[in-house]
Amino acid sequence: METTQPPVIDIRTIAVVGAGTMGLGIAQICVQHGFPTILFDLNPTILEKAQQAIAAGLAKGVEKGKLTAEARDAALALLHPTTDLVMVQADLIIEAVVEKLTVKHQLFQELAGLNSATTILASNTSSLPITRLAAPVPHPERVVGMHFFNPAPVMALVEVISGAATAPAVAEAVFNLAVQLGKKPVRAADAPGFIVNRVARHFYVESLKIVEEQVAPFTVVDELLEATGFKMGPFRLMDLIGVDTNFSVTSAMFEAFHYDPKFRPSRIQQQKVDAGHHGRKTGKGFYDYS
Repeated sequence: METTQPPVIDIRTIAVVGAGTMGLGIAQICVQHGFPTILFDLNPTILEKAQQAIAAGLAKGVEKGKLTAEARDAALALLHPTTDLVMVQADLIIEAVVEKLTVKHQLFQELAGLNSATTILASNTSSLPITRLAAPVPHPERVVGMHFFNPAPVMALVEVISGAATAPAVAEAVFNLAVQLGKKPVRAADAPGFIVNRVARHFYVESLKIVEEQVAPFTVVDELLEATGFKMGPFRLMDLIGVDTNFSVTSAMFEAFHYDPKFRPSRIQQQKVDAGHHGRKTGKGFYDYS
């Protein structure tokens, strides 16, 4: 009896939606590995800054001897920035927009209307369920999680998350692409926080509780954890990731785990978000970068 092999999906072109810290980092990796890549953002200023950051990142690679000048120029030639969503058509589209389900739903539905049914729609979400993301999208079997870590050009890990409807061939194609991008992908089930954020959440939550309860200042917490071998303490890391992004992930996981107290978001972090102190990107977070 003959067995039918699943179709092999060939990803040749990529689009990244959202030119913030994560989006630009993902786009840089893609062009650096030879993939024509569209980078979309509604905000032309953010898009321009992203182009400059990608150019600077590639130039740093040349300085460190990891890239030749020719390879840098070839990579930059593969980058196609745009503020027109109609131009976002590719074999694989990776969204890296705000962690709000309604925003991602609307985006994926618009992209589905602009692309063929075979276009893979991947989410860089760090906390939202892929099954819920895919539910209202035409052909939900092509929706998958592709979670990079910050900074994307440096961090090797990529979580590939299959929702209830995700086709195995789609997950396999994204896993293989991550390998082509020089990453170390892992397959994860569609559970709150997936693997890394579920484990790492308490690195932040417990550190924030220590500060809330006035056991020690945040600077001391950072110093102690860095002294034990962590490259960055939790407060420095929140500033790098974005205090707002980190708070959003914690809030989403708190809800997803049915308000389990161990995932409770911090009032101190909420106050930082309300004040617009989002970390390095705003010039001030737990630390002052001005």
